[in-house]
Amino acid sequence: MSYTILDIASRAGVSKSTVSRVISGKGFASQEAREKVLKAIEELQYKPNAVARAMVSQRTNNIGVIIYRQHYPIASHPFYGKILDAILMKAKNLHYSVFVTTDKEVSLKSADFMLEKRVDGLILISRLNQEVVGYIDKFNVPYVIVNGTMEKDDVIQIVNHDRKGGSLVADHLYQLGHRRIFVIAGPQDHRSHSLRFKGFSQRIRELGGEITMSDIYFSPTSTFDDGYKGLSDIWDRFLARKPTALFATNDMLAMGAMKFLLEKGLKIPNDIAVAGFDNIDYSNMFHPSLTTVHIDKVKMGEDAVVLLDQLIKKEKDVQPLKIEYEPKLVIRESTNGSSHK
Repeated sequence: MSYTILDIASRAGVSKSTVSRVISGKGFASQEAREKVLKAIEELQYKPNAVARAMVSQRTNNIGVIIYRQHYPIASHPFYGKILDAILMKAKNLHYSVFVTTDKEVSLKSADFMLEKRVDGLILISRLNQEVVGYIDKFNVPYVIVNGTMEKDDVIQIVNHDRKGGSLVADHLYQLGHRRIFVIAGPQDHRSHSLRFKGFSQRIRELGGEITMSDIYFSPTSTFDDGYKGLSDIWDRFLARKPTALFATNDMLAMGAMKFLLEKGLKIPNDIAVAGFDNIDYSNMFHPSLTTVHIDKVKMGEDAVVLLDQLIKKEKDVQPLKIEYEPKLVIRESTNGSSHK
């Protein structure tokens, strides 16, 4: 049998409002009344449903996660999937249920879905535009942004220091003596790929090297297939440049390119060194294992939930800020042992 707050009040001999105060933990209730209510709850095995809890507390204990990504995979992507797993685990620890949706067009549809679910807060991941953020702002729902940025000074933005990560790869390859370096750059309308490419190119030039347009392939996506196909499509140009190293702005592009290079009979790193970015799990499983830049994807996801929880509960004054995680170069077989000095 399903019991209501009225049943609890009748059993305990107190008012409905007293029962509500005890359940919500808000407002005054004497110790005697509290004990009566708790005893009645136990005797009736009362479990307040989600709607009742939301009416009492004005919270649903639900948060929404929207991943904005133009190309599949999305939720199963080795980068975003890792962030999502961390969000789900931390949310569970903080007693939140999570709605997850994806949006390829960066439209208002996903935001509407979450708002209809009366989520307490939102985590917005990757590509964003001002229209979406402005729309969400109208509903006064707290949110944090992960792996994306907006020109707003009143929002928490959690990102990796991508430009610095690109410069770390440039330093590493240059120190190994590589001067002819080819770059596979992911979509430049995406913050991460753009900053990684800029950081790498700028640092190479600072070191006295040169990157020309002939040394760059701008990939339409950041997938394994386009790393492979992209290098296949420009193979003649690639050979003409005679690079001794290749840098791709994410691991999937790098591994796609590596597969093509290995099929062509090139030895990695002896004939050509290869470096990627993200340190996804596959990068250590690939053979040869891939030198890459580590991003703490788990911490990004966990911090997003913790900060959102603080915004929801208004426990303390959470100042808007941009959190930039320090990248770390992970040297593996694809560059280790190569030297062109």
